[in-house]
Amino acid sequence: MKEEQLQYCINVCWSCRDTSQKALYNHYIKLGEKNVDAAHVKIMTDCIQICQNAADFLTRYSRFDDQICALCALICDACAISCDRFETEEMQRCAEMCRKCATYCRGENI
Repeated sequence: MKEEQLQYCINVCWSCRDTSQKALYNHYIKLGEKNVDAAHVKIMTDCIQICQNAADFLTRYSRFDDQICALCALICDACAISCDRFETEEMQRCAEMCRKCATYCRGENI
């Protein structure tokens, strides 16, 4: 991966992390206990963490960056599917960013 492509992938991972975190904590959790699905919270939390890890692995040129990016793509795909169940702008934005991150982590847009 070229340096410019690598940096763009890192930026997409960070953007996905930030978008997912904002959607989870500033929107979804505020819906209230009766409306919150534990499985959805877990997949969003997994997404937040794996995106941060992927960006970190890529930043330090880890020899495991291919594996972490493959896992990041898998989790981002699952998070996008989960977020797609909700029609709010925040959840749709999160789903879109997760799909973008998964695409870049798989190297499909590079």
